[in-house]
Amino acid sequence: MKKTFSSFAVLLFSCASLFAAGQTSSPNQPAGEQSTPQPVKAEATQTNFTSNKGFVLEDSTPVRLRINRTISSADAHTGDTVDFEVLDDITLNGVLVVPKNGLAFGTVTEAQPKRRMARGGKLDVNIDYVKLVSGDKAALRAVKDLSGGGHTGAMVGGMVATGIVFFPAAPFFLFMHGKDITIPKGTEITAYVNGDMKLDIAKFQQPSAAQQTAAASPAAASPSPTSGKLQLESDPTGADIEIDGSFVGNTPSDVQVAEGDHTVTVKKAGFKDWERKLKVTAGSTVRLNAELEKTAAQ
Repeated sequence: MKKTFSSFAVLLFSCASLFAAGQTSSPNQPAGEQSTPQPVKAEATQTNFTSNKGFVLEDSTPVRLRINRTISSADAHTGDTVDFEVLDDITLNGVLVVPKNGLAFGTVTEAQPKRRMARGGKLDVNIDYVKLVSGDKAALRAVKDLSGGGHTGAMVGGMVATGIVFFPAAPFFLFMHGKDITIPKGTEITAYVNGDMKLDIAKFQQPSAAQQTAAASPAAASPSPTSGKLQLESDPTGADIEIDGSFVGNTPSDVQVAEGDHTVTVKKAGFKDWERKLKVTAGSTVRLNAELEKTAAQ
C-alpha cells in the first residue's frame, strides 16, 4: 500500500512539474511575461438520481461547482474559507435536494507564497460540504473513487488539464516551480458526496397546491419581506464576511439583508477584525470598503 501511494505521489509531482513547464513564456509571448490563468470548465454530470436505499444521497454523487473568487498562494492563509457556487439542480427520487446557485464551501489547509531560490508557491484547499435545500450540509470530497485503480490515470490527466491536482485524501493542491499559484474565479470542478447520507424527505417536500392557494389569498397574505443590499469589498480581498455573527461569503460580494439594524464584520487571518454597525432600509444599497490592518508580528 505504501509503495502504491509513493508511486502516486511521484506521479502527482511529475504532473505538477509538467503543468509548471506549460506556464512558461510561449514563442509569441515576451520573455518574463506570465500569462493570466484562465478559468476551467467542468464537464456536465448526471443530476437526476434514484436511490434503492430509500431517500439517501449516495456516496460519490457528483456535484459540479464553480469557485466564486480568485485565490492565490501569494495572499491566502491557512484556515481561509473558499466558497463555491453549485452549477446544477440535483434531484433524488424526483425531489430537489441540492439547488442550482446554492453554496458549497472549502478551507485552505496550506498556503505558501513563492520564496527565494526558485521555490514556488503552494496552495492546498479541502472541499468541505454543500448546503442542501433543507439547510443541512452534505460532506464532499474531491475524488470520485478513493480505491485508485484505473480511475487514477484518468484523474491525473484531468489534473494537468485543469491545473488543479486532487489528492486522494480530498484536498486539491498545486505546486509550481518558482511561481505563486493562482486558481482564478470561475474555475469549475466536480466534487463528490463523501459517504451515504440519509435525508428526511419531509424537509424537502414542497407545500401542496391547497396550501399555496391559501397562502396567496388576501386574507392569509402577509407583508412581503423587505431587504436592502450590502456591497462589501476589502483590502486585501478574500476576507470572510459575517452579518450579525453568521458567515455569508467572502469579499468582494453583494449581500441581501433584511431591513433593520445589522452588525457587519470582515475577518482575514493575519489582520485585525473590521466591524461596522448600520441600519438598512428597504430597497437601499450600502457600499462598504474594509481597509484591514495587519496584526502585530508575533
